[in-house]
Amino acid sequence: MKAIILAAGYATRLRPLTERTAKPLLPVAGRPMIDTICDKIAELPDVDQVHVVTNHRFAGAFVDWANQRQGAAPVVVHDDGTTCNDDRLGAIGDIQFTIDRAGLAGDDLLVIAGDNLFDFSLADLAAFWRGKGDGSAVALYRCPDPALVRQYSIVELDENERITSFIEKPTHPTTDLCAIAIYLYRREHAALIRRYLDEGNSKDQPGNLVAWLHSRVPVYGYQFAGDWLDIGDLGQLAEADNRMRRRRGLPERAAYSPD
Repeated sequence: MKAIILAAGYATRLRPLTERTAKPLLPVAGRPMIDTICDKIAELPDVDQVHVVTNHRFAGAFVDWANQRQGAAPVVVHDDGTTCNDDRLGAIGDIQFTIDRAGLAGDDLLVIAGDNLFDFSLADLAAFWRGKGDGSAVALYRCPDPALVRQYSIVELDENERITSFIEKPTHPTTDLCAIAIYLYRREHAALIRRYLDEGNSKDQPGNLVAWLHSRVPVYGYQFAGDWLDIGDLGQLAEADNRMRRRRGLPERAAYSPD
């Protein structure tokens, strides 16, 4: 199994913090948030490589980070060649780019957005996925904030936890069960990403791929317990920083600072 961390966005809502630093490299409780993601990936002994796909603007910084990181699985950084929001490949385009660049065709894939902070075990997600036998899987979170639900993807499941409905950014949500950007793709299903793109579907928002995929092959929803934060704006970043500071015994701060 190979892991792909999506880190090619420009995080315009976090400027000026992200003018010089990629969002996944911003420190949370003193460590880059991507370190926390890699720590979670390390719970899966089957993952023998971690591939970070980023843009040309921040590729050097990710290479520097990868060179000093110590972990069981080697980290490989891929520069997708883009330089701004106008020419970016989009999250799904970056998944296919990484598959092609790293030769990952034929591998099961764990795909995680680089701005996800969560405390559930990826080993538990993988056990759930393996137990289903024939499908891919996506992690699901019950979101307590109705306003935030409209920014995510809502999911409905059948009695076997197979996804029957997947709506990206619903105007009128019918459930609080939301998909987060953590996916396990069977190798046969990862091979369909090229078909998805060739049909002219959206290259952005990784949930769009699941919305297309679940009507063609089995995709299951793993409902986890615990915290999850999608670092979209400064308020969410400050909240994540203080949550992690509490866990690590560090003093909380009234406002976020990268220092």
